[in-house]
Amino acid sequence: MSLKTVKDIDLKNKKVLIRVDFNVPLKEGVITDDTRIQAALPTIKYILEQEGASLIVMSHCGRPKGEKKPEFSLKPAADRLAELINNKVIMADDVIGDSVEASVKALKAGEVLVLENTRFYKEETKNDMAFAKKIASLGDVFVNDAFGTAHRAHASTEGVSHFLPSAAGFLIEKECIFFDGILENPKKPFVAIIGGAKVSSKIGVLESLLERADTLIIGGGMAYTFLYAQGHTIGKSLFEEDYLDTAKTLLKKAEEKGVEILLPEDHIAAADFSETAEAVKVDGLDIPENLMGMDVGEKTLTKIKERIANAASIVWNGPMGVFEFDAFAKGTLEVAGYVAECKGTTVVGGGDSVAAVNKFGFADKIDHVSTGGGASLEFLEGKVLPGIEALRN
Repeated sequence: MSLKTVKDIDLKNKKVLIRVDFNVPLKEGVITDDTRIQAALPTIKYILEQEGASLIVMSHCGRPKGEKKPEFSLKPAADRLAELINNKVIMADDVIGDSVEASVKALKAGEVLVLENTRFYKEETKNDMAFAKKIASLGDVFVNDAFGTAHRAHASTEGVSHFLPSAAGFLIEKECIFFDGILENPKKPFVAIIGGAKVSSKIGVLESLLERADTLIIGGGMAYTFLYAQGHTIGKSLFEEDYLDTAKTLLKKAEEKGVEILLPEDHIAAADFSETAEAVKVDGLDIPENLMGMDVGEKTLTKIKERIANAASIVWNGPMGVFEFDAFAKGTLEVAGYVAECKGTTVVGGGDSVAAVNKFGFADKIDHVSTGGGASLEFLEGKVLPGIEALRN
């Protein structure tokens, strides 16, 4: 189904209610990374360029759990937005209520009002329709550009769409174009790289990608459960006993479908999980009992490089090893470089792999770096995302 976007909706002389993802990291009230605010700027600027339009911005920040906690105020985000768009930004003292309605009424064309944290109300996460209706009454039209929360049916993401003409912002539109492309009609060969600590958190993604990929590269802590399922020794490596049967079933299904599963063939290991641990090369598949796998080895990287170089489509979610520790970052760094150099369509989704491409400076060489961790995972699983479904024609 096609997505209704901000360009499909008349914004002239309208008060536009926009849901963004300003859930930025704060340290002592100071924003340490404004990527999410930057990501919303194209939509915000477009709306403000429309004749007579004004903007009412809403977002959550942190987990105040339905209480008004000043440390989770959106004031720092509002101040940063004002700097980025070089425009006056008014900060509301609440989400709903008389003072907010007065601020909205006083809003002139081209002005921006930022509402307080939507999660100061427990009705937000409960998708309470009476609360959603009160928020909706502030605007004439609704634009959702918060991909990071699109997998949640909350009052400010899904609820308000029941009461106002609604459309997607450019960020959600871009996320949908890339993820829909990967899921519905990926160019072949399609290589999926899935890493991270646990099989349990990625079962849905692995099952979904088995239906679509030609090669499935599995790295990170989750790889050791698969290796153990194949009968290899994994030493003290991370391992989920409860998911052994799941791993066996996925391996069998891949074999039946002719999907190549590429697991680590050699390892960088350590005696303990520590930043100062000495990196030990393990040349074969089996890890000695006194060691734990921390990263993929050279032989594995050579194979991964070949598969990525020949891919027409790539999706990558999750690191290859403990990339936070410099001694065990090479696998993730190399894979980020291979993906950046790939001539095919490249999509990086989910928290840690996004952190990795940003850390290693490859983000601008990748076609699409997703802004949503949980949302991109659920998209890859083929699940319906309530915040996006509400915007489809």
